[in-house]
Formats: sequence, C-alpha cells, structure tokens
Amino acid sequence: MDAASLKQLAASGKPTPAARPYDPAYDPLVSATPGHGREYAPTYWIGTAGEPPEDDGPITHDIDVDVAIIGSGFTGLTTAIFLAQEYGIKATVLEANRTAWGCSVRNGGQAQCASGRLKRSQWIERWGLETALKMHRECVDGMENFKALIKDIDCDPQPGGHLYIAHRDKVMPTLEKEARLLRETFKYDARILDAETVRREYVDDKEACGAMHEPEGIGIHAGKLAFGYLKKARALGATVHPASPVQGWETRNGVHYLRTPGGVVRARAVGVATGGYTSNSLHPELRNRLLPILSNSIVTRPLTEAEIDACNFRTTQVITDTRVLRHYYRLMPDNRVQIGSRSAITGRDAPQQKYENFLIRDLHRKFPALEGIQIDYSWWGWVDVSHDMMPRIYQPDPAQTIYYALGYGGNGVMYSAQAGRRLAQWIAGEGRALDLPIFTSKLPFPNVREMVESQAFAPFRRFGQWWLYRWYHLKDEVL
Repeated sequence: MDAASLKQLAASGKPTPAARPYDPAYDPLVSATPGHGREYAPTYWIGTAGEPPEDDGPITHDIDVDVAIIGSGFTGLTTAIFLAQEYGIKATVLEANRTAWGCSVRNGGQAQCASGRLKRSQWIERWGLETALKMHRECVDGMENFKALIKDIDCDPQPGGHLYIAHRDKVMPTLEKEARLLRETFKYDARILDAETVRREYVDDKEACGAMHEPEGIGIHAGKLAFGYLKKARALGATVHPASPVQGWETRNGVHYLRTPGGVVRARAVGVATGGYTSNSLHPELRNRLLPILSNSIVTRPLTEAEIDACNFRTTQVITDTRVLRHYYRLMPDNRVQIGSRSAITGRDAPQQKYENFLIRDLHRKFPALEGIQIDYSWWGWVDVSHDMMPRIYQPDPAQTIYYALGYGGNGVMYSAQAGRRLAQWIAGEGRALDLPIFTSKLPFPNVREMVESQAFAPFRRFGQWWLYRWYHLKDEVL
C-alpha cells in the first residue's frame, strides 16, 4: 500500500485493516519486531467484539510529537487517556500491527486485585510489612481506578470477586494462613470456604478441595474493553497509528528518533507499553529484562441449562486454581466456559494440537459433564513475566526521557489501567513522587539462581523453562 493509499485510509473513518495474516508461531525471543500490519489472533474476544473502532492510520511521513507511546494495548491506551485527562498531553500511540493486537486481546479477561505474581505474604518477606501495606493500597486503589475507567465502556463486566480454588487438600493450610493475613493485617475480607460450600454454592469443580474467596474481582470482555479504551483515548485527542512498528530507535540531543516503515517519529518522551510482545532489539534498556511465557486459552460453545446444572455453575466470578501452572476459568455472560493455562515453550511449537488437547483434558477433569463439548475458540498469547515476578513502571535512566510499564506476569487486565496512570505520571514529570519498589527500580536481570530457573540468556533460556515446567508439574500434581 503506497503513501497516498495510506493517507486515504486514515481519512476514511474506518479501522486500518490487516495487511498481513496472523502469525501463529510468532516468538518475541526470535523475531526482531512483532510484525507489520498483521491480523489479530483468532480469539473469542476478537470474534465477538464487533468491528474495531476507527483509528488514525499508519504513520505516513516524518512527524514531531511531544510523547510517543509504543504499544496500543491496555497499558498504552490508558496511558494516553490519563496523559490527556490529567496533564493535557495528547500522545501519539504507535502499534506494530492492529490496535490492541497483543496481550490485550489474548488474555482471560480476569481483573483481579493484584499487580504481579507474588502474594501479600511474599511482599512482606521481600520488602517488609510497611511496604507491603502500601503495595496493597496501590492495588486496591488500582481496582477502584479500573472500575471508574470502565464505567462507561460496554465490556460485559461480571463483578463479585475472585474464587481461588485449592486443587489439592494439602494446599488448604496455606490458603487459610494467607486468608487470615489478608483479613487481619491488610483488612481485606478474604474468606475460606470448604469443599462442600464451594461445590454447593459456587461451582462443582471436581478438583475443588476448598477455596479462598476475595472480595475484589471482575470478569470483562477483553476485546470490547480494548476497543472502548481506543475510542476514549482518541476522543481525548490522542492519535493511534497501527501498522507502524518501531524498527529503529536513536536518541540524539534528548530527542528520540523512532523509525517506522512510513516515517520517523521524533518524540521528546517515549513510553514503552509492549507487554509480552517486547522485542529484545527495541531498546538496550529492555534487552533480557522479561521472560515471555505462552498461555493457552479455549472457549466452549454455549452450555445448555442442563450442562450448567450438571456443573452447578452458580457463579460467574473469575476463578483460578492453586497450581503454580495455574488455570483461570469462568462461566461467561453467553454461557460459554473459558479456561486457560500454560502452553508451549516456543512460538514454533505453539500451534501444535497437543497444547489445546492438554487444556481440553483439564476442562474435562474439572467438569466431567462437559466431556466432548465443542470448542469454538482456541488461541495462545505471550505473557510478560519479570525475573522477580513483579512489574515495573519506571524511568530507567534519569538522563533520558524513556519510561516503561511492563512485567505484570498475567495480572495485567486490572493493573494495566493503574500502570497506565502511573506511566502517565512519570511522563508528565511527576514520577519521582512514587516511592514503592515497583516505581523505584529497573526490571531486574536474573541472578545466578534465577538464571537456572528462568534462563534469561539464549540459547539456554528455553531449556531452563522446559526443566522448570516439569518441576512445577511435580509440585502441582505429585509431591
């Protein structure tokens, strides 16, 4: 498509169509960029969200901007929203493929009161009680921020809390201890439920040995939420440019030169919001700072009333289980069941049928009444896991106007909105007031022990992940 056609497309009032097909084998550790104008993954969210909203078309010439945001997912779009709402800054959002193409339309749609993969007890072990209490307040504030942000977005919210199901009896003492800590120390009303109560009043998950119920948790339609954010950001004056991957980045005299296929974007500040689709070659500050991990997801056909009764689905709350390689699942508004868990290790292996079959097996194990049910949607996506399991919203070099919000570890549906708010705060020059560890340090490199586990350096990274998955399986199912 030539420059004239691109300009005509941008003025058409329609979303920018895909120029290239979906790449099911994309791998951020292998590919220099996540693509250029690629189609969405065939997720339930994209299949049922309707037509994407209008965007601003690809970059077609060199431009000067105050702020460029790389990545048009939940984080990038909410950053643009808060920059406009709170600071009067109209950002330019650059997207390699279609808008909200990456993590934001491949997740499980579970908004939980969390910001990374660590529990509150682990926060205390790492940072001490005072900091852990502040981290908890940040998460609660983030949930309130998320609720306010989605109030006028039709994203099929399913409120009611989060059900954390013990998949083995031996997990219950740990859950009880965590619930007591949440109630007594964090003043957060987590309750323990026995197996009979879970199966009678919530859902008859055949693996359930009890559960912890958290008061905060909302299921959402990820595609409708992403499209709602896009509309809101553009209504506030932000511009969103799909099919504009950053293929080169130089900084000269305080100005960032972001080279896209259609022109160079000269920006005085840059926010990086690329999640699990962050290329190692995007910028030196990001190289080997994340461990991208694949997560698989399936969605069934709508259940009949008899099937709903057979599974005793009495809740539409978001649900996870206590495995390290956890499952996340729920009954959705159209009576389908969505369930997700770990997938392949490499992008090359992700399309193999066996990974979908593993998830179908797990669905049947939890809900035998659904054995043989038709699977209407199946997909996978990359999750941005940091090497210490917690995100960072930070300016890594005080001498450069570069900022990032990355590393949610699978808990980005809610916290991405709060991270967008904090990233906007950094970009507007007010980030130094943020004093929590996730705002005051870089995404870490792995230490020697973590290198054995997470393998941040190719070619050993994949072998380390393979080994780790087998160890986690033993912990989850055998030991």
